[in-house]
Amino acid sequence: MEKLGVALVGAGFAANFHVRGWVGVRGADIVAVYSRTEARAKELAALAERLGVGKPKVYTNIFDMLRDKSVNAVWILSPNYTRLEIVRAIAEEARQGRGNLVGVACEKPLARNVKEAREMLNLVEKAGLLHGYLENQVFMPSVMRGKEIVWKYGAKYSGRPYMARAAEEHGGPHAPWFWRPTLSGGGVLLDMMCHSLEASRYVLWDPEKGKESIKPRKVWGEVASLKWTRKGYVEKLKQTYGADYTVEPAEDYATAVVLYEDEEGNVALTETHTSWSFIGAGLRLTFEVLGPEYSLWINTLQPELFVFFSRHVKIPPSEEFVEKQNAEQGLMPVLPDEAITYGYQAEDRYMVECFKKGTMPFENWHDGLLIVQLMMLAYLSAERGQKLNFDPALVEDYIPPVQKGAWNPKSPIL
Repeated sequence: MEKLGVALVGAGFAANFHVRGWVGVRGADIVAVYSRTEARAKELAALAERLGVGKPKVYTNIFDMLRDKSVNAVWILSPNYTRLEIVRAIAEEARQGRGNLVGVACEKPLARNVKEAREMLNLVEKAGLLHGYLENQVFMPSVMRGKEIVWKYGAKYSGRPYMARAAEEHGGPHAPWFWRPTLSGGGVLLDMMCHSLEASRYVLWDPEKGKESIKPRKVWGEVASLKWTRKGYVEKLKQTYGADYTVEPAEDYATAVVLYEDEEGNVALTETHTSWSFIGAGLRLTFEVLGPEYSLWINTLQPELFVFFSRHVKIPPSEEFVEKQNAEQGLMPVLPDEAITYGYQAEDRYMVECFKKGTMPFENWHDGLLIVQLMMLAYLSAERGQKLNFDPALVEDYIPPVQKGAWNPKSPIL
């Protein structure tokens, strides 16, 4: 295939990152944008055209878009609660031989629970489609280069890494549906720990032996509401997003530890921490890797570029300098191109190359399913107050209390 025609399903926050990153993608144009809201689809299509990455047609009917002969691949970037129905539509059209689809990529998390994730995976595989899991932090240049250095030098000369830490923290998401756990599927654990779990696993597996060289054995987790169920912030959520955390709260802090075992019986650990209750310059991503005689660390709020504005400079609230920016005065880090720093450009380029060649991406929906299993086990561990063996059967039909709207953030701490 000389050029891949890509359709974007969804025209929100994540879709904007993908379009901005597409300037570094070769051999593919964005040819269509689907959204239930036509105005948003038109706005995103106009951005794509301005950036020279395609002249997308705008659709508000998913089936019309899928039957467009110029569409060869679909990027699912819509809210969590819409994804299963979208995949059902994609699989049905592919099985019926309508359209020219070869592959489908899905933004994180793959699904809200294991049952949904498994159905989505089964549907695309039965339809004969290639599938890619859009976990951008695996494709962050710093993470990819860090892994290369760790294994080429650290592991080679002193032994494999035995611990990876990953954290993602900011002050809370943008869209109202994120704050409704019965829609989104959960709070910060589902929203952001999917990133941290997969990025930390990525740096620990041996690139010569592949992902199967480490197996998850135990999971334990904890969740809490540290900020957003406080009185003043409950009112702020109601006013800003129409979400009532007195009725339907979600966790704004989560931590999880996953114990892995390699093929020689050695233990490796990942520690992941995520928060919607962090206030700093903006979104902060941190990573650490520890080995016998080496270490590595990454912090996105320590870039090469900073700006300082005195109290006499007053600019309107924006996210001009960093995602989830919390201030417009003082000393602020500036990320020159977040789509590159956060890995969107690299992941899109990689998925395009795989779909054009007809090869399955190394980051695919089997990985997405595993991450959903790990997240559900972390929820179950927090609910039971127990360390759990990695047993997917425990969470095959599990729905966390927060997803059911039945979580009590004020439960006694034992």
